[in-house]
Amino acid sequence: MALRILIPKGRIYENIAQLFNDAGLSLRLSERAYRPLLGVDWIDAKIMKPQNVGELLELGSHDAGFTGIDWIEESGAQVEEILNLGFDKVRIVAAIPETATESTLKSRPIVVATEYVRLASGYLNKNGYNYRIVRTNGATEVFPPDDADMIIDNTSSGQTLRENGLKITGTLLESTTRFFASHHALECKEKKREIEELAMLFSAVLEGRSRVMLEMNVSALNYSALVENIPAMRSPTVTPLHGAGAAGFAVKIAVSKDEVPVLLPRLKALGATDIVEYALRKVIL
Repeated sequence: MALRILIPKGRIYENIAQLFNDAGLSLRLSERAYRPLLGVDWIDAKIMKPQNVGELLELGSHDAGFTGIDWIEESGAQVEEILNLGFDKVRIVAAIPETATESTLKSRPIVVATEYVRLASGYLNKNGYNYRIVRTNGATEVFPPDDADMIIDNTSSGQTLRENGLKITGTLLESTTRFFASHHALECKEKKREIEELAMLFSAVLEGRSRVMLEMNVSALNYSALVENIPAMRSPTVTPLHGAGAAGFAVKIAVSKDEVPVLLPRLKALGATDIVEYALRKVIL
């Protein structure tokens, strides 16, 4: 039986589709379709709203899926987190009009607009608000001040909130897109193996995106100082240079992309020449 996977629609979809493609699992979706075409026959994928993924996995109607941890916390779904992909970073925040204050709002009943009813109730109870929640379906930021005194919504930068005259007064949760599995699926040896293999492929892609390979030449005179002062995933790959009188070595190192701006001048100072940087597709640690 094929592994049944839920892929979220909306803003999360593009990152997940690219992840599948980079992992070598071609994923295509025709317009208005809900069944993506995959380049393998052991996966059966379906498009679903991210809000519904957790509960469907808990029910066991699907084996694995992708959604934000915010929607898992909101639904209270009992699922197993397999891999934090780090995509679509957002904060779930409480925001009120710029002219309002928390103390004033706590002194009277308020209306709170949100998609996150469960998370919002916990936050509002904890902070002593007398409230009524209005459930929204997008564009939550337009409710204040006419139709709500506060909103609880997701934001990446806070810019949309500021543009609508709102200020953040609290953070409920920080969320990213993650790979989850059903407990029912993990009880099946074959499906558990397939889920773990997928997670390995996805991890390899994410590691590859975060690293580059640096290749350089170094003379025998400068070799020791260079290899003793450079980072590498394990240790550098070193090969003697070919040719008569070629007293030197070719050195390869895989490093974090963040290190490169500082590392390149250091390599040059240590005597490296002919330095080449290139991308990595996958890295399995």
